[in-house]
Amino acid sequence: MNFSAHNLTLTPNRIFCIGKNYSEHIKELGGTQAPTEPVVFMKPACNIVAPGETLHRPSYGNELHHEVEVVLLIGKEGKNILKADALSYISAITLGLDLTLRDIQKKLKKAGLPWELSKSFEQSAPLGIFKNYFPNKIDLKNLPFSCSVNGSLRQKGNTREMIFPIENLIQTLSCWWTLRPGDIIFTGTPAGVASLQSGDKIEVESPSIGLFSWTLA
Repeated sequence: MNFSAHNLTLTPNRIFCIGKNYSEHIKELGGTQAPTEPVVFMKPACNIVAPGETLHRPSYGNELHHEVEVVLLIGKEGKNILKADALSYISAITLGLDLTLRDIQKKLKKAGLPWELSKSFEQSAPLGIFKNYFPNKIDLKNLPFSCSVNGSLRQKGNTREMIFPIENLIQTLSCWWTLRPGDIIFTGTPAGVASLQSGDKIEVESPSIGLFSWTLA
């Protein structure tokens, strides 16, 4: 799967995911303190699922949660990017789902182990169609977005509620890794995460980006 943005064809590279970036989401999972720096984990690019495709529950784990997120596509290489320049590295944006096996994640957290089994399974990264990013048309500091299941609103968020705004995320990630064209950044989920059941239709939407949906087998 390739993405088109600003007349460029970009192949998905790495998927960086940000955890614990909304205070109310931290609270709903039993947390009490916000992180002092971004919490980062990764997913394989082969886990991307295009809109309209059917999702399949992993053979392990019982509690599959939806987590809607604003997603960025990096369009040019950068290292140690200044906060003031960060948004110029975004080529396109969309919405996505960071699907999570919550029961598995709880066990891993309790044991002090990495989250990959709960976050990086096959089809764990449903991704909408990328839309070219123009700073004068889309305000990433005040972008509303939501997730509904079977027509019922589950999550409602706005990027202004982020603990680490998008500029800070790009700045920090570029200090730890050289960001490259095709890199994808899931920027964190707001409160309202909940379990999915077979047959559920999941819709993610933002007025500035569009509406995308998937069905769980």
